[in-house]
Amino acid sequence: MKHTQTFDGSTDPGEDSPTGADSNRLVGSDRVLAVLKELAGHPEGAGLDELTRVIGSPKPTVHRALGALRRAGLADQDARGRYVLGDEFLRMAFAHHEARPEHVRIRPVLEGLAARFGESAHYAVLDGREVVYRAKVDPPTGAVRLTSTVGGRNPAHATGVGKLLLAHRLDTLDEVEAWIGGMSLVRRTPHTLCTAADLYQELRATRERGYALDDQENETGVSCLALPVYATSPAAPSGAVSISALTYRTPLRTLVDAVDEIRARLGALGEPHH
Repeated sequence: MKHTQTFDGSTDPGEDSPTGADSNRLVGSDRVLAVLKELAGHPEGAGLDELTRVIGSPKPTVHRALGALRRAGLADQDARGRYVLGDEFLRMAFAHHEARPEHVRIRPVLEGLAARFGESAHYAVLDGREVVYRAKVDPPTGAVRLTSTVGGRNPAHATGVGKLLLAHRLDTLDEVEAWIGGMSLVRRTPHTLCTAADLYQELRATRERGYALDDQENETGVSCLALPVYATSPAAPSGAVSISALTYRTPLRTLVDAVDEIRARLGALGEPHH
């Protein structure tokens, strides 16, 4: 019978090729990683018995996995003897998070949306009275594509991403009027909302439904649905993801009907953490 060297240096007999009833057993490094992932779900800590029950491995093997994680600084024990994620794990996670641009993390979502709907997907942030596009993915097929570019700008009041982000910042009519100031809102198309009252009503509707719409307000023949992205803050959107569609190819109603699917594709990036 073969012996398998585990991640923590111990040796477990016959666990390198589990078969039959044992095919779902965690072995070697898989067990260590399973313990690490389980610890991530217990910010207040978890006891050895609890981890053993959840992981489904014998207590000695779970204990060895915890020992390996502790030696690497990825797990620790608090004053109560409960196991928690280690400071080294948190240091690495936050360092990676800070060094990794948010648009890089969001790009796989954009790629999935562009492929699913056959339309362009964007990630944009608010910059004063405008939105700036940080990432864009065009559909893999289709002869007609949008002319938007990374780094390009559009008026916030005329775009789905802009209205989505403004809805999280401007709660009252007075705040909308103050944001507009003494400047007029440019009318990009006959559908553009150009008064404080109209924009206020649209922002309130956006908050209520949880997504923003651009019904040919920025460009004739192009509609958009936008959802918030919580990439850098647990409570306030850092930006917004949108699907910008040619109306003859993908009507706005098609995007609205698929809003739950779009939210699911965003996953945790689309959920606030209060």
